[in-house]
This record gives sequence, C-alpha cells and structure tokens, in this order.
Amino acid sequence: MTKVLLFSMLLIFGLACSQLVGFVDPSIRPTLEFVIKNLTLVFLSFIMIHVGLEFTIDHSKLKSYAWDYFVAFTAASFPWIFCALYFFYFAQHDPNFSKWNIFIDCLLLARFASPTSAGVLFTMLSAAGLEPTWVFKKARVLAIFDDLDTIILLLPIKMMIIGFKWELILLLVVIVGLIYLAWKKMRTLSWPLTWPWVLLYAILITALCEIVYTVTYYLEDVLPLHIEVLLPAFVLGCILAFPKGETIHELLDRPSEKTVQTLVSAAFMFIVGASMPLLSKDVLSAQNLPGILFDVLALTVLSNLGKMFPLFCYQKEATIRERLALAIAMCPRGEVGAGIIVISLSLILHLDYKLIVAAMLSLGLNLLLTGGFIVAIKKLLSDDERLKQTSESS
Repeated sequence: MTKVLLFSMLLIFGLACSQLVGFVDPSIRPTLEFVIKNLTLVFLSFIMIHVGLEFTIDHSKLKSYAWDYFVAFTAASFPWIFCALYFFYFAQHDPNFSKWNIFIDCLLLARFASPTSAGVLFTMLSAAGLEPTWVFKKARVLAIFDDLDTIILLLPIKMMIIGFKWELILLLVVIVGLIYLAWKKMRTLSWPLTWPWVLLYAILITALCEIVYTVTYYLEDVLPLHIEVLLPAFVLGCILAFPKGETIHELLDRPSEKTVQTLVSAAFMFIVGASMPLLSKDVLSAQNLPGILFDVLALTVLSNLGKMFPLFCYQKEATIRERLALAIAMCPRGEVGAGIIVISLSLILHLDYKLIVAAMLSLGLNLLLTGGFIVAIKKLLSDDERLKQTSESS
C-alpha cells in the first residue's frame, strides 16, 4: 500500500511541478521537454517489457483465451465508453470546434480509464496472500489482455484523428506482425533479463521508434509513432526466455530487481505529471475547482463501474463472490493509463485542459483506492472455501 500511495503522490507532485515551467529560462525549455519526453518513453518501455514478462499463455487453451480476451475487451471498453460519453455530454467545450473533433478527442482521452495496472494488481494481490486463488490466476490473464486491447484500439482512434492514410495500413501490418511474433516466439529469445539489460532494451526500443518517427516525418507529414513504444516493448517481454530452472517471479523478486522496478515506476509517475502543459491561471481557480473535483469523482465512479462486467461471466467456473472479486481486481490503474494521458497530450487539440487535469487526478485517486480494492477482494474471498485451497488451473 505504501508503494501505491507513493505513486499517487508523485503523480500529483509532478503535476504541480509542471506548472513551474513558466519560471524556467525559455532558452532551455526545448531541451527540458526533450529530456522529459524521452525519459517517459524509456520508462514506459521498461514497464511494458516487464508486463510482457508476466504474460504466459498455454497454446492448448485457445478457446478459453478467446473468451478471456472478450471479457478483457469489455472490461477495457466499458470504462472507455462511459468516460468518453461523460467528457462529450457533461463537460464544457469550446463552441468554435466541431462536435466530431471534440468527440474524437474525448475518445482518445478516455482511454486513460481502460487499462488495469497489471504490476500494481499482481503486487497487491500477492501481498494479500491471494496467489493460490482462481481470482488471481484469472485476473493475471485478463489484466494483460486488457492492456493489450488498450494499445490496439489506439490505432482506429488515430485513424479517426488524421483520416485514412497509407502509413496507418503499414502500422496495422506492423502491429499484427508484432502480435504474431509474440504468439509464435514466446519465451524463445535467450537474452539477459537483469534490470540493466532490460533498461538497455527499453532505451533501444525508444531510440528505434524515434528514428522511425524522424524518418517518416521528413518523408511525409505523419503523426508521431511513439504510441507504438507500448507494443514493441510488450512483445519483447513476451519472447524473452527465462533462465533455466528459474521462474519469472524468482527473477523479479530479487531485492535489486524489485527496487529498480519500483524506482522506475515511481519516476515514471512523476514524469507523467511533469509532462502536463502549462495551465492558465483560471484553470485551477476557485471558480473552476469545484467543477474539476466533480469531474474527478464522476470519472472515477464511471471508470470503475465499467470494470464490473466480469461479474456476469464465468458462472460455471466460479462463485458470485469470486466473480465480484475478479471484477474489483480489474479496477486498479497505474502506469499504462498514465502513458495514455501522455500520448493524449500530443494529439488532443480540441479539449479544455481542465478535462486532462481531471483525468490525471482521477487516475491518482484510483491509485489511492487500490488498497481498498484489495481489502474488498480479500473480504469477499475470506468466507469462500476455495481461498483455502489451490484452485484448479483456469
């Protein structure tokens, strides 16, 4: 819980620090922005490589995974849809912009509410002693599919923003190819997995994506491709092989590895906050603050309500307590959602920054609620006999 509280405070502290840019010498602002941008991408790649390392798949259970992906798709889509509709219908917008442009921006920003934080979730459930349960095993699969779905759905949103272009077809081919690579070559690449090497991989992935962006930018005017940092990093994590005789948990639970992962995640949350643009003085004025706080509460409620669909699934596999616990397990948010907000900053053109602030504060509030989610899960399972025994492989 201390880690989750730290992440929340760093996110909000970074948001506060972002507003000090007005006191920075204008001549060094471009350099500062360049450093912040690339550190954000490197840290996000590092995090997504570890998400891929956590992902395991049994090729003999394709039908089961197809259903799991559908459930994860709904768990990622409903919060997105609920928050997008809230942004569009209940938030104030500039009448000079078309409703279509506003709606697309709402769709993009609302993606922050979609991804479950696999890292935060697994850590907290393990600390609560819930690893042997059906809920933990099923949540692990759904959370990864949830994150993957969040990445994939960025492509059609991007297409709606800039229209149909041949570059997007090429990007679609790359995405399909990467997913196929993760599927066919899972755990076949025997590269080192200690944190210095993973950090190096993250730097190389970021550099490669930035090189592709630079080349395509000069060939033809296209949008930045750093969105795709998420997927290559995830795929690399999937195809990296574990050392012989060692599980991923034995590797990542080493004190040095856990410390570095925590430091990277903490730094990432701070930088996400620090990436916010300079807000005008009236955005957080006494007049606007009540509205922003209401938006934060509304977004938090809607995003978590959208995660409740798993309650109605797996009726033959689990009790209603387990299914409700699984739905609540999908509620914790974290680094991937923060990454979506960073991406949104570079693409959103028609929304008031008050909405972006509300989205970021909602993410911080949801992080603070993570401990409550875990307590609720444990309470639901405490009277269930299945908690007392290792559940069958889901």
